[in-house]
Amino acid sequence: MAAAFLICAPDSTALEAVRERLEIGLSMVTASETRGPSPAKGVAVERLRQALETLAAVNRHHRFGSTAMALCNEMASQLRCERVTVGWLKGRYVCVKAMSHTDEFSRKMRVVQDIEAVMEECLDQDCEIIYPAMPEATYVSRSAAELSKRHGPVCLASFPLRRQGEVHAVMTLERPLGRPFALEDVETVRLSLELCSARLLALHQEDRWVGAKILAGLRRMLAGLVGPRHTWAKVTAVFICGAMLFLIMAKGAYRAEASFVLEGAERQVVPAPFDGFIETVDVEVGDIIEANSTVLAELDTVELRLQLATAKAEKAGYLKQSAAAMRDGETAEAQIAQASAEMAQAQMDLYLHMIEQARILSPLTGTLVEGDLKRRIGAPVKTGDVLFEVMPLGSLRAALHVAEDQIVDVQVGQEGYLATASYPEQRIRFRVERITPIAEVVSRENIFKVYVDLLDTHPWMRPGMEGVGKIELGKRSYAWIWTRKILNWVLMKLWW
Repeated sequence: MAAAFLICAPDSTALEAVRERLEIGLSMVTASETRGPSPAKGVAVERLRQALETLAAVNRHHRFGSTAMALCNEMASQLRCERVTVGWLKGRYVCVKAMSHTDEFSRKMRVVQDIEAVMEECLDQDCEIIYPAMPEATYVSRSAAELSKRHGPVCLASFPLRRQGEVHAVMTLERPLGRPFALEDVETVRLSLELCSARLLALHQEDRWVGAKILAGLRRMLAGLVGPRHTWAKVTAVFICGAMLFLIMAKGAYRAEASFVLEGAERQVVPAPFDGFIETVDVEVGDIIEANSTVLAELDTVELRLQLATAKAEKAGYLKQSAAAMRDGETAEAQIAQASAEMAQAQMDLYLHMIEQARILSPLTGTLVEGDLKRRIGAPVKTGDVLFEVMPLGSLRAALHVAEDQIVDVQVGQEGYLATASYPEQRIRFRVERITPIAEVVSRENIFKVYVDLLDTHPWMRPGMEGVGKIELGKRSYAWIWTRKILNWVLMKLWW
């Protein structure tokens, strides 16, 4: 008996309950053998015998339909019932699966529908329903009374079949009205169902086609996912899945970030006009220069003026020689003297021109960016030495230092924004103008200079200002943007 029980009752809760009942029954049998028979002990032994016979009848079948039919027939035979029916929970409703001594039936039959209503009444209340009910009963038996009135009168008893505390099926037994269900009958049904329900429930799960099993497994998995258990784990899993979907599907702005330096697109060089010495410097770096008006510096002209005076004296001497030679009729001597006077005049013109150039002016309007010469007053300069550099107003551009791994995505015409260290809250729009084809090494890293044309300018902008620039390279997924460098590093390491 114990072996048969262990095979058909894998559910731990049912196992414990049945084991207790078997121990009580066996102890009663032992006591009856040692001390003699008694009516109460005989009833318990009879109850145990009926339950084991029911279990034996059920174990002879291996398909759900025949097993359910055998259970109904055996219960009807032992308890002398007119009809025993087993119904199974399907969704939110109970469907009749087996009926004693009836091979075929239709759910459209009124009696079947009324029996299903009784079963649903039992399932909804999750308790045994006996009709006629005892005066102290607290359950509702309205559907049972309706079934008895329409198809009887009969006495009814409905028992839920549970697994792990959940109701999966209901058994309804019907007797003539003159033979109500006694407590001994109820105990017999309980014991029989506890022995047989585990096998019946297992066969119902296994004796289905593959698609139904897959759907049932999927349903259990979904119930576990959306059920009330493991709330934090489910919330975490949903959050992680949502984050992964967002990173893969959502697209963000892909930008090339690089440092930059503001510089002038054009510069006017102001050189020294002649060899000399710096006498005065009137400007400093950053001053605004007016074209042909603002004096940048002056060179010492003392020596030039002395040379100018010498040239004037020579010219006067040559003119006198020419006049004397013409008076004496010496035409050749007069012509030579005249030519020497003209040469002296040319020297005078040169010295005057150099004296005028001693006041150094800028040929264009702009900002002085090079030429801090106030500490060099009195220093000698040579012709062509660069003294000042003037950048025209509005000719600023930026040179971005783009890393090697992003330069392939940068194209001429792309736009972006700059932010200087002096005014980080202000964004300066730009457009890529030119990309240098040769890399430079800056801080042990290969960079390419990208020159951009500033679309926005401000009065406070000065050459040499630094900051950060971002070039808009299009839309890419966030996962690609955030893992790009790691993937590139891995691909480089795995390359062979």
